[in-house]
Parts: sequence; C-alpha cells; structure tokens
Amino acid sequence: MDYSIKCDAVEKLAGDCLILGFYQKRKLSPAAHAIDAMLDGLIARLLKRDDVEGKTGDILLINHVPQGKIERLLLVGLGKKEALNAAGYRKALAAAAKTLKDSGAKTAVSVLQEADVREQDLTWKVRQTVEVFENALYTFTQLKKKGDNNKPPRLAKLSFQIDHDSDAPAAEAGLKQGQAIAGGMRLAREMANLPGNICTPTYLAEQAEKLGKSNKRIKVKILHETDLEELGMGSFLSVSKGSRQPAKLIVMEYHGASTKNKPVVLIGKGLTFDAGGISLKPAANMDEMKYDMCGGASVIGALSVAAELALPINVVGLVPASENLPDGDANKPGDVVTSMSGMTIEILNTDAEGRLLLCDTLTYAKRYEPASVIDVATLTGACIVALGRHPSGIMSNNDELCQALIRAGEQSCDRVWRLPLWEEYQEQLKSNFADVANIGGPDGGTITAGCFLSRFAEDFPWAHVDIAGTAWKTGADKGATGRPVPLLAQYLINQAK
Repeated sequence: MDYSIKCDAVEKLAGDCLILGFYQKRKLSPAAHAIDAMLDGLIARLLKRDDVEGKTGDILLINHVPQGKIERLLLVGLGKKEALNAAGYRKALAAAAKTLKDSGAKTAVSVLQEADVREQDLTWKVRQTVEVFENALYTFTQLKKKGDNNKPPRLAKLSFQIDHDSDAPAAEAGLKQGQAIAGGMRLAREMANLPGNICTPTYLAEQAEKLGKSNKRIKVKILHETDLEELGMGSFLSVSKGSRQPAKLIVMEYHGASTKNKPVVLIGKGLTFDAGGISLKPAANMDEMKYDMCGGASVIGALSVAAELALPINVVGLVPASENLPDGDANKPGDVVTSMSGMTIEILNTDAEGRLLLCDTLTYAKRYEPASVIDVATLTGACIVALGRHPSGIMSNNDELCQALIRAGEQSCDRVWRLPLWEEYQEQLKSNFADVANIGGPDGGTITAGCFLSRFAEDFPWAHVDIAGTAWKTGADKGATGRPVPLLAQYLINQAK
C-alpha cells in the first residue's frame, strides 16, 4: 500500500474515506468536530441515532457525505480520552482497518494520530497505523488460484493528516519505520505460511540469499552438513538424520557500522517441519508444525528491517534449519550426542529438538565476540500453558539485556514476560549417562529449556525468547503473525540510537 503525509485543513481533504476519532459519551475529536460543523451536525446526529457511544473500537461508517470532497466518513471510538493507551489505540486502528477493508474504499486519509496516546509520540502513532493496517490487509495467496475470492484489498493508499509542517519529520520517521517493520513481518509470514514440502531448509536458505542479493550490506553464506560436521555440530546434525532434507546453517551478516563495533547476534530456530521424531507428536494439528521455523523467519525479517532502515549497527543472523522426522536413522530416546562445545547430551525426548539446534548455534555465535545474543524459538508448548498467546516468554543471563528487550516489547506492542533461570531448575537436567539431559521433566518445561540453553551461553550477554504462543494463530484465523519481528526491530533501533 502507498502511504503519504498531508498538511491541509481537514475541511479541504479529498478521498474515498476520512478516518476520524471520537471518545466515550460521543465526544468528538477536534477534526471530527470541524467536519461535523461543516456538515451542520450530521455526525453528532448519526452517532446519537445509532447509539454509538465511543467505546474503544466502536465504528460508525457514513457512506454518503453531502458536502466536500470526501465520499465516506469513518468514525472510530477511542474510549475515554484521558485513558487512551497503546493497546486501546491499536484496538481502534484494527477496527478501522477491518471496516475500511470491507468498505470498498480505494483511498483513505487518517486523522486518528491527532489523538493523545499515553506516553506515545507522533512517530509511534504513524508507525503503529502502518503495522496494524498492513496486518489487517495481509492475505496469503501464493498457493491459491486467482479469482474473485483471491483479489487483493481495494484499499491502496493511506495518507496521514498532520496539523503543522514541523510535524512532518516525526511522521516521516514513523512511516519509514512502519513500512520497514511491516515488510519484515510480511516476509516472515510468507515463509512461515508455506507448507513443509515447499519451505524446506534449502528453501529457507534461498530466501536468505535472495535478501542478501537485494541489499549490499547483508552478506549471506550457507553452511552445509559437511561444514557442520567439520565444526563438530553433533547435536544439530543429530536432528536432521531422520530427514531426507539436508540441514543448513544460514549465516547473515549486516554491516551498518565499523567492524570494530561488536555485533548483535540474532538466532532463530528454523525447524521447517517438526513431527517430533521418534517421540511422535499427536496427529491433531500436526500440520501447524510447519510453523516451527517462525523463529528463523523472524530473524530473516529482522535483518531485512535493519537493512531497510540502514541502521548504524552490526547484526548477525543465524538460522539453524532442519526437519525433525521419524526414520531408521533418526535420534532415539536415550541416544547421547556430542555438541560443538564438547558437552554431551542425553536425548530423552526427540521432540525436544529445537534446543539441540540452538545449543550448537549458540556455540558458533561465540566467534563473533557479540555485544549480545538473542535466540528466538517456538520452543515449548509449556510457554503457552504459562503465558497464553499474548506475550512471549523471555529468560536471560543478563539483567540489562533483559530489561532492554522488555522495554522494546512495550514500545513495539510485541511484549515479553520474564521467567526465572534459577540454579534450582538446573537440577532437573541431570543425566546419569551424559553431561546434560535435553529435557527436565514435566515441571517448568519452558524454564528448563531455557536452563539447557544457558549452559551454552555463558560467555556473552544472552536472552532466550520463547514464541510458541505468539508466532502463529490457530483455529479459524490460522496463520503466522510475523512476531517477534517488531520486538527484534525495536531492540535494534534502540541499539542504534
């Protein structure tokens, strides 16, 4: 969609639809009040007639405007004026986007950013509008025939009305960030929504290479199984033994600053399909295990954001990609493998395979002498039990890094919630036959998974983000969400300041 910034008197605006805000008890925003005066109180009368109070997300669509150059008016409820926060603003934006999508309008002008949102500025409001609208308009069409039920939304242009020319730089900054992040999310969603027979480890590697070819600041190299063997990545390779698809370690290096600057390393789990291996998953909803590569997809998306915004930092993206399938050569419960670090691992459950990929990749990350390392993975169903599907779980060995990610989550509305990494949990990972077991029993499964990874991240500031509950939606709205691209992007933006 095309976006632009306008600085005109609201009464002179033209287009298919003008988006206006109003508050609880039908209190009109300044722009809505000006249009209402021009229309001799039409808006106020219709709000009262239809009993639309102005609660957050309330909608009134006026399809005919008797005066001016605007064809429709879309009134969006913002709730109590003094209580409007980030979540409420995004809820109102989502309601507006859905209504516009269904309305048939091709162009729209938004004045919603005139609203005061608690602790947020114009840049944030414009950015969130772009992200929310792009999310609402996204449809996966790659594998569908073209037809009436597969047409792109008619809405093609959205303008942001600002009151003063001096507001333009802030609005433009929000527009630039919003488009870059929405683009990264779309890239991640497109890869994640593909089925496992198309989005294989090789396909994922090809998408990373495609990104590198489109931006000179991103260098991509792919490590193949022979390379992984030379590195001693026995843990990683043990997962791919049950698959006919060769494993890949995707390495992306974004150079936006001097080589003297230590990079941020992002690691994303890239299980393109996870049947659980010998510890086979239940058949119900197993199709959703194509989403087990959402961590890897989000890292590729985050690298694209860094490049699009030309952030003055260095970022390394590492995506260990594989499948986890049952086979005569697959891992068996009780097998012991040797990781790149030299630590031996007893595999008590072959469905706890993500950590087997990530541990070797964490060891590999050490060669970059990183400023920080963040791994993201659809790692444990236990995280959904603990936190539901609203925040991602986070664990860290560094309070400063953890707080920076929590803050980035609040800023981006892609929130995380910290879980402990207490030494007591490490006891659950003891093995009689190896240095560590790959599971710690049914209690605190998300935490013991983090504890396992922490053993391979002792030499640098590290955080683990479990996105099992946030990377995709299930049920009627099944599909990838693009999270945590906003979280990672905001963290990188903050590091660039």
